[in-house]
Amino acid sequence: MSKKQLVFLSTFIGVFMLTGCVQSDLRRPSQNYGYSSQSQGEGSWADQTNLDEESIDISDLDENLTETETSITESQGREQIARIPFPTSEYNRLAKMGKGTISGTIYVNDSYGKKIVGAGTRLYLNPLTSYSNQWYNDSYIGGAKMQKADSRLFNYLRFTASDTGGKFAFYGVPSGSYYLIGTVKCGAECGYDTPKSIRIATKVNVSGNQIIEQDLSRALD
Repeated sequence: MSKKQLVFLSTFIGVFMLTGCVQSDLRRPSQNYGYSSQSQGEGSWADQTNLDEESIDISDLDENLTETETSITESQGREQIARIPFPTSEYNRLAKMGKGTISGTIYVNDSYGKKIVGAGTRLYLNPLTSYSNQWYNDSYIGGAKMQKADSRLFNYLRFTASDTGGKFAFYGVPSGSYYLIGTVKCGAECGYDTPKSIRIATKVNVSGNQIIEQDLSRALD
């Protein structure tokens, strides 16, 4: 084989290998299997405001998070209501990835109609199932105290944080129905002698790549 042929062959092999590497990179999709809405990164309110774990109220992130501690009117002196068995089949059917967005502002209205926002607070989405329906109807609405939640529930919650203006957003939300839940801390500005944590919950639906605008709010009693 002549020197000219060797040069041509070497050049051909080099171009072939380079082309193969480029094609391999182009075929490799970015993957994100995290459950946290903040794992989407760019565009989240937490990222935009440089919120970190120390600036977010996480005192309620225990095993009673979505249940007994989210009720506004719950009486601690009442007997605990037994939960229904954890519906594994319902949760197994839930999609783990999605393209939906839910955004809004969390706040309460005082007696004069003034908005008091929940700044730097943690919010979460709880999929609507027979299990979460029981909590919503008996505890959040009915004010009953419920037994400890099944720990498997926390595999299906999605979290985010509001910014200093109370704005929040969940990204990559799978299609479905959820309870949107958050807390506004309020003291003298709400007319209370001591600060109180006011929990708010509402239902929200998302489908496909919908962008849902849903504020989380309530009027003070």
